Amino acid sequence: MSFEILLAAAVFAVVMTFTPGPNNIMLMASALNFGFQRTLPLVFGVFLGFGFMVFLVGIGLGAIFKLYPVLLTILKYAGAAYIIWLAWMIGKSDGVEEGKKNSRPFTFLEGAAFQWVNAKGWIAAVTAVSAYAGIASFPWNVIALALIFTVAGAGSSSTWAFFGSALRRVLKDPLHVKLFNFIMAVLLVASLYPVFADRWK
Repeated sequence: MSFEILLAAAVFAVVMTFTPGPNNIMLMASALNFGFQRTLPLVFGVFLGFGFMVFLVGIGLGAIFKLYPVLLTILKYAGAAYIIWLAWMIGKSDGVEEGKKNSRPFTFLEGAAFQWVNAKGWIAAVTAVSAYAGIASFPWNVIALALIFTVAGAGSSSTWAFFGSALRRVLKDPLHVKLFNFIMAVLLVASLYPVFADRWK
């Protein structure tokens, strides 16, 4: 195993998972509105779901998208539409929910499934598998990359959820919480820039 490539892949994973994106915005908004404990299933769904996606891309899904690029295009725009809908739902949220029956955070499965419509996640997974495949021989390289992203994702998901939970203690005014949700919704839409950047060029 190449430790130089391992280190480079780890740095890339930390940067990609800790920087703002749809996952982290969703996690922070969820923890603010529902608390850290109720957001834990989403936390696990995000980092385990993304690690699994990296694994699948590594064992051949990326090759399918190279062979049929229209599939990736369809997935990107379907994902963008879903993220816009999610931003709308976050933006119109009334504030901190203390237990309303009609309001709940995302589940583990919803968090895992969200990875498949997350444009930033696809970029990170395909780039990682392409750039750091030399970390070891197949299939150990794919397993190593999936583990690296799972560990980095666990740290970032927990951190962003903790930030949201900490803000929950600070933002007591429902109007401030509503403003926070609106800002998160705007940032979620802004995170779609990579999806449309190629179309604007």
